[in-house]
Amino acid sequence: MCQDNPVDSKKNVTETHYTLGALLRRPYDALAAEVYQGIEDSGHPAIRPAHGRVFRHILPSGSRAVDLARAAGMTKQSMAALVEDLDKAGYVALVPDPSDGRAKLVQLTAEGEKVQAEIIRRSAEVESRWASELGEEQWQSMREALRLLFDHLEPTG
Repeated sequence: MCQDNPVDSKKNVTETHYTLGALLRRPYDALAAEVYQGIEDSGHPAIRPAHGRVFRHILPSGSRAVDLARAAGMTKQSMAALVEDLDKAGYVALVPDPSDGRAKLVQLTAEGEKVQAEIIRRSAEVESRWASELGEEQWQSMREALRLLFDHLEPTG
């Protein structure tokens, strides 16, 4: 039995091998869990991490659900379900698209704008805490590398 590279039985293969997916996924999952728990605790129990796909991609003037789906890299049907959830809970409204009377725009309501701002604020708090835990220079270096990669890559939607 080889003892040179023991595998922790609690970790999956990608975590053991530190693939880029694992290196990005664990921090994102931790960030999302903390942010959305805070959103729930602040009086918005209907908001789930999946709704972040709407809050992240919606334009200030509103967006068509098909454009939100494309930007989020998901099906129109899945995005429609998220929009329906948020509409029923009062975080978005469906309004006529002024450029095409047959289409609808998804727009944030005042309550939806509050939640979007709260998500951004809570995310910044987590990022600030992580920066102080890891060291500002190392944090900024990592963040700059990710920003360059982000800008280089085309959206997948």
